[in-house]
Amino acid sequence: MSRLAGKTALITGAARGIGQAFAERYVAEGATVAIADIDLERATATASRIGKQAFAVHLDVSDQASIDAAVRTVAERTGGIDILINNAALFDLAPIVEITRESFDRLFSINVAGTLFTLQAVARSMIARGQGGKIINMASQAGRRGEALVGVYCATKAAVISLTQSAGLDLIKHGINVNAIAPGVVDGEHWDHVDALFARHENLAPGEKKRLVGNAVPFGRMGTAQDLTGMAVFLASQEADYIVAQTYNVDGGNWMN
Repeated sequence: MSRLAGKTALITGAARGIGQAFAERYVAEGATVAIADIDLERATATASRIGKQAFAVHLDVSDQASIDAAVRTVAERTGGIDILINNAALFDLAPIVEITRESFDRLFSINVAGTLFTLQAVARSMIARGQGGKIINMASQAGRRGEALVGVYCATKAAVISLTQSAGLDLIKHGINVNAIAPGVVDGEHWDHVDALFARHENLAPGEKKRLVGNAVPFGRMGTAQDLTGMAVFLASQEADYIVAQTYNVDGGNWMN
């Protein structure tokens, strides 16, 4: 397969989980991939496992200097960035009366400001290069509706959906398509953390929340990172050239537009 042959992709939070799955699939489709992560050691190990078409770059999306340096490094090394996936994100939960400013500020710094200012830096690079590009933001079904214990995270992902719409409408004149993917519940290291938080706040046994949410998915199970890769390839390909400012649910039927 070579739907992304000759393209360079920058994927944030790509040292593990969904970001790693995207990187592996992009390389299989012919792309060169920058594995961008705050954990450079793990990013380097991930890139090494994927092969010579992948390389690691340090990126802290809460630090503008780090964003600018990573974008500059990738562009100089590869000749330009064709695709960005804004995947880096954090999760937390608490009842409304227990939300702390520290948690609120941290989640908005990573999930919203990190998405916006990484998108901005890459868009500037793409505009200067003059060849357009594809930007894919990672939203969530949590951005489609509120949840009693997940107020801040839901708000950050709703903001990502809104930013995708605004950026998509603004940047298409430069040939840059901005769209988003809204996963449902995706099994893996991230959901192990989510399950532990729910266990504490809902007095559940470890693993019980995962079992419950998996059983509730119309498809019949939780998603996997690999379930998301097809949409990520499609939105980065020429087949999506006429798609602008949209957020696609990939969630086993959990949410219907």
